[in-house]
Amino acid sequence: MPVVRPSEAVVHEMHGVRFVSCATPSTGSRELCAWRSEIPAGTRAPAHTVNREEILHLLEGELLITLDGVAHRVTAGDTVIVRPGATLAVENPSAGTAVSWVTTSRGLEATLADGTRIAPPWAG
Repeated sequence: MPVVRPSEAVVHEMHGVRFVSCATPSTGSRELCAWRSEIPAGTRAPAHTVNREEILHLLEGELLITLDGVAHRVTAGDTVIVRPGATLAVENPSAGTAVSWVTTSRGLEATLADGTRIAPPWAG
């Protein structure tokens, strides 16, 4: 289906973050996945290494993004390009919820520092 209504998006929660998946194979996307992330104040997601390129565009708020050990303060309107094999950590140091739009190709997997692999259901 070419149009996904908010009522059709599937919501997942992990590490205190709410993921609202819009474009996935189950909604008709063949190659890409896209979701909105809602990251509450004070949330710190664990560092993870991704196997696919991931584009994160911050819609609201502020985040501290650490890519391969280098910290970047990101504010609304900024876009972060995460290359395959990069290690990413996301933290919301602000007092409000940060909202981002993320796009990647199907098959995204993340590997945590302890070797645990995660295939997020919202990333096809």
